[in-house]
Amino acid sequence: MADLDELDFAVLYLLQEDARNTTPVDMAERLPVSAQTVRNRIDGLEAAGVVDGYEPVVDYRRAGFPLRISFTCTAPVERRADLADSALELPRVVSVDEFLSASENLRVLAVTDDSEAITDISERLVDLGLTIESERLLRRRAVRPYDGFAERSPSAETD
Repeated sequence: MADLDELDFAVLYLLQEDARNTTPVDMAERLPVSAQTVRNRIDGLEAAGVVDGYEPVVDYRRAGFPLRISFTCTAPVERRADLADSALELPRVVSVDEFLSASENLRVLAVTDDSEAITDISERLVDLGLTIESERLLRRRAVRPYDGFAERSPSAETD
């Protein structure tokens, strides 16, 4: 685990808000440090693996893929991690969440524009060795930055 201080938490919070459109200069204006200090902190967070990439937020519906299906699955506990990795490699699967429980321990999110593909995805998940507990069409997903970083930051102005 990385040893983070208040400034690191502030930088993380600001990156979560809008990493694409927020420059180190913008961050420095909201923090009591220089833009170079912000750049150094970002480099350090990346080197430590705390910041492990920058993911675009894709609106699949607007991109022509209106069907988002959430599969709640059960994997044998001893195979859970391997099955999660295998599920993520399936066509149309965009994310897999792993839970520390004996049942309903994987959530698989798939995206498609074809209702027939839902059956194909289901069959592939079962072929991997997963038990599908439920399938649900996802209507909406909302996210926000983790506010725990802001609570630990030195006067980062939050909107």
